[in-house]
Amino acid sequence: MARPRPSPAAEALATALLLALTAACGSRLPESDFPDDGRRPPASAPATGEPVRVGILASATSPVGAGAFTGPRDGARAYFDRLNARGGIDGRPVEVRLCDDGGSGAGNNECVHRLIEEDEVVALVATTVLDYAGASRVSRAGVPDIGGQPIGTAYDTYPHLYSVYGSSAPRNGTPGWDGTLYGGTEVYRYFKREHGARTAAVVSYNQSASAAYARLVERGLKAEGYRVVTQQVDFALPNFRAVAADLKEQGADLVFDAIDRHGNARLCRAMDDVGARVTAKVTNVQNWTSTVAEDHKDAPRCRNALWATGSSRNFQDTGHPAVREFRDATADLKTHSQWQLEGWAAARWFTDAARPCARTGITRACVDSAVNRAEGYTAGGLLLPVSFRPSPEPPGTGRSCLSVARWRDDRGWVTQGDMNRTCFRVPQLAYEP
Repeated sequence: MARPRPSPAAEALATALLLALTAACGSRLPESDFPDDGRRPPASAPATGEPVRVGILASATSPVGAGAFTGPRDGARAYFDRLNARGGIDGRPVEVRLCDDGGSGAGNNECVHRLIEEDEVVALVATTVLDYAGASRVSRAGVPDIGGQPIGTAYDTYPHLYSVYGSSAPRNGTPGWDGTLYGGTEVYRYFKREHGARTAAVVSYNQSASAAYARLVERGLKAEGYRVVTQQVDFALPNFRAVAADLKEQGADLVFDAIDRHGNARLCRAMDDVGARVTAKVTNVQNWTSTVAEDHKDAPRCRNALWATGSSRNFQDTGHPAVREFRDATADLKTHSQWQLEGWAAARWFTDAARPCARTGITRACVDSAVNRAEGYTAGGLLLPVSFRPSPEPPGTGRSCLSVARWRDDRGWVTQGDMNRTCFRVPQLAYEP
């Protein structure tokens, strides 16, 4: 069995760092203030027993923009809606309590207090927050946090917190192994072996967080033998046309970046304007969405060179029954994304853990024990095998797998190979969060 990829944590850390470019203070909002996502709950729910209460914590109104953190929330809600329509857990409906922390640490602590101590939820599901300031409080309370997005280091730090990607870190109160995390180089290995890429460009802002992540990408690329071209642009007044011209001059096969979504769209447009053609413009799971055509409407060549990598099955892979079920249940959403699918998988994970507990009582401790024992969990094939078996020593090398898709205007995101077989034994590079 392939080991879970450690590197999504590095990608998620990059997300947190880049979001910090524009983040400011926020405030918690009650459930009623969540925007209507256009999805109607079932008119009646066959499940009529005592409700099982879960919490979903999302930075829905964070300063980085509406919708930036809502994908996992929406996927989890869709799963629970369908579950309740089909009888819930042993006849008990799942009652979802939502909390928007506003993207601030203070708001996060307030949400954690409300969900755990006032609402007394059995578990948190699909947590996606900018600043998980209340993580230690969740851990101390013994509340399982299942299938969260590892934005920051909390899921590699505290027990009872279970990232959707798994973790082999000790989780003893210190991030990773004595403050050091590790990420694999499988993404770079994939493009080298499967597509013959040899020259890669890394584009970043002249901002410390962006530059730090760019250096991590550069290290990984060099470890895989790439010639690396680095480009840094001014955050306030970026000259993407000059960057694109140099990428063309240098003959870059791949482009990786440590810039935000808006910057990516401008970079793509500049690449089209100067005629820079690449094998792949590589993005991550957060940008793996159905809105590519709109986001990159002015850059058709670059748009069709977009590739995404991650640790979950392509949300457009409807030939797979678990994906087809997800898409059927979310057919009335205006857009779809990989984060929605991962939120759906998180809700399924909670349900699979809670079902055996129904015989004796669906408690925090019972659900936590079931999730902690997870060895190779896949949510019916939606995820790469997940495990939380701690390793006392940091990894040196590991067999890591990845899910890969590329964008095509006529087909959307097209899966590239079987994610359970697209695996490589690669070095695990140390980095400090």
